[in-house]
Amino acid sequence: MAKTVTDPVLHPVILCGGSGTRLWPESRPTKPKPFLPLVDDASLFEQTVSRVTDDPRFANPMIVAGADHASLVEAQMHGAPHRLVVEPAAKGTAPAIALAAALLESDDLMLICPSDHFISDAVAFRDAALRAATLARKDYLVALAVAPDRPATGFGYIQSGRSLHGGFAARSFVEKPKRERAEALLASGDYFWNAGIFAFRAGALMEEIAMHRPQIASAVKRAVAAGRFDGHRIYPETEPFWEIEGESIDYAVMENTSRAALVPVDMGWSDIGSWSALHDALLELEAAGDSAGNAAKGRVDFAQCRNVLARTDGPRISVVGLEDVCIVVADGEVLVTSRRHAEAVGGLPGAQEG
Repeated sequence: MAKTVTDPVLHPVILCGGSGTRLWPESRPTKPKPFLPLVDDASLFEQTVSRVTDDPRFANPMIVAGADHASLVEAQMHGAPHRLVVEPAAKGTAPAIALAAALLESDDLMLICPSDHFISDAVAFRDAALRAATLARKDYLVALAVAPDRPATGFGYIQSGRSLHGGFAARSFVEKPKRERAEALLASGDYFWNAGIFAFRAGALMEEIAMHRPQIASAVKRAVAAGRFDGHRIYPETEPFWEIEGESIDYAVMENTSRAALVPVDMGWSDIGSWSALHDALLELEAAGDSAGNAAKGRVDFAQCRNVLARTDGPRISVVGLEDVCIVVADGEVLVTSRRHAEAVGGLPGAQEG
């Protein structure tokens, strides 16, 4: 059926996977990173939802989450209309996105949104999403891309190629480079960070998955066909899903397709992938930090400190004469790390135990 001018342009698909171990001890398996109020009073999930609601160009969101977090999703949707796909198992972003694509109409344009990212400029985000939709309608597989401001080693990079209307063809992908390579990519001027936000035509994505990862395409189609519906909840069949080898959408599709494209956007983006990343995001907000680059939540005192993040859910934290450290007290656990080593937090015994 042909779309009319009143139909939504984009169908948001919000992904709620991952355990957020690098933000231990606040992030735990029972209430991981997306559902925590890390930046302000709203959780990252609630902020993600707010960016794609109250705008007729966006359909009601489809949310993909595991059974353990379904109740958190429902609570933080606050009664707003949505569809919840209860993922049978955590198998990476490729199968999760394929589930959503199989449940949409072939010509529906999907906007893939991680639920645990911070974006300070929602207007710029929506503008870029709609530019990406224009390319997705032409069967490009489109990534939103952020201009790097440092040689980050924790992000994937996309190289821009020939110009397209509203964006660029993607020439190549680089996964989490080492420092020396990251510095070269930054200096080149034609590489962008892969923000993990994508726009696809649902049918075009399923065709690409069937071409490059036929096992995922077949298993997802069988899981959806044999699944059950319970109001706004969708339960794909479990057995076919267990056959899938977990994989990201980047490895499974974006790095293999000849139709990859990117849309550059400056939207104040952070994946909040570590305590140092959260610290940086907080300092971008007005009144979130002091003149020395310190940021605090809870009962915290600083003396002669610079660039310190301190957060506590109870006991007072007093910090004297330190620089470039993160201190977190939550649920009876204490974490102290340098900003430089913050990404290693997920490997600590406490983070693994949950």
